[in-house]
Amino acid sequence: MRDEVNQALLDLIQAELEHGAGEVAVEAGRVLNAGGKRLRPLLFLLAYRVAGGTNTDDVMPLALAFELIHTATLVHDDINDEARHRRGIPTIHAQAGQAKAVIAGDWLFVQGFGLGGRYSEQIVSIIARCCANIAVSEFHQLDHVLNLATTPEDYLSIVKGKTAGPFASGCYAAGLVAGLDDEKAKGLERFGMELGIAFQLVDDLLDLRGDERMGKPRGADVYEGKMTLPLIHALTLSHGRNRERLSEVIEQFTDDDFDELMALLKRSSSVEYAEILVQTHLERAQSELEKFPDSEAKELMLMITNIVKDRHT
Repeated sequence: MRDEVNQALLDLIQAELEHGAGEVAVEAGRVLNAGGKRLRPLLFLLAYRVAGGTNTDDVMPLALAFELIHTATLVHDDINDEARHRRGIPTIHAQAGQAKAVIAGDWLFVQGFGLGGRYSEQIVSIIARCCANIAVSEFHQLDHVLNLATTPEDYLSIVKGKTAGPFASGCYAAGLVAGLDDEKAKGLERFGMELGIAFQLVDDLLDLRGDERMGKPRGADVYEGKMTLPLIHALTLSHGRNRERLSEVIEQFTDDDFDELMALLKRSSSVEYAEILVQTHLERAQSELEKFPDSEAKELMLMITNIVKDRHT
C-alpha cells in the first residue's frame, strides 16, 4: 500500500512537470518524495476498508490530498523554525530561498485541495475545516512559545488542531467515502483524534530522548521554545527553587543544560506521566475500532496503534 501511495505521488509530480510546472514542482516533489512512513495516507486507505470500502481508486485521491496538505504544512513550518534539513535532505528554503519555499508550500496546498475537491460538499468541508484548524493552532502555538503559564488544556487544544485533527478528519472522510452513515463515520474520526494525540505525545518524548529517525537533534523543541507536555507537567508540579531553575533552563536552554533538564523532569515524573497518557489515548483509539467488524484492515489499524506506542520504547 505504501508503494501504491509513493507511486501515485511520483505520478502526480511527473504529470505537473509535463504540464509545465517547472521548478516549483521539482522543489515540492523533492520534499514530498524524500521518504517518510506515509502513516496518514495508509491510515486513511485502511479506514476506508474497515468501513466496508472495496475500490481503492475511490479513496486514493483523498489519501493523497491529506499527504500533500501535510507536506505543505511541513514546508511552511521549516521556514518558521529555520530548519535546514527535513527527512535527511535540504529544506526548500535552504536550497531555493524563503520566497520560493512559501510558494512551493502554497502549491502543495492547492494540489491537495484539487484532489480533495473531487468529493462531496460534506467531505470538502471536512478538509477545509481541518486546514483552518491547523492555522488556528499554529497561531496559538506561536503565542505560547516560551510561555511558562501554558496549561495542559492549551497544549491539548493546539495538538487537536495541528497534529491530531488531520488524523481524525482523514479517517472520518474515508468512512464517508466508503458509504458509512455520519454517526458510524464519527467513530473513525474519534479513532483518528485519539491516535493523533498519542502520536504527538510520542513526538514530545522522542524530542527529549533523541531519535535520528525524526531528522532533528535531541531537544529541538526545547531550543525552539515549544511547550511540550512533559515541560508543562513539570512546571505545574515543581515549586520553589526547583521551578525557578526549571524556568531558567527552559528560557535559556543550551545543550549543556540537557542532563539537568532531564533530572528536573524526572523529579516530577513528567516523562512517565506522558507515557501513561500515550497508553490511555491509544486504548481509547483501539476501543473505537472494536465497534467495527473484524477484518485484515482492522488488524492493520490496530497494528499501527502499537507502532505509534513502540516509537518511543
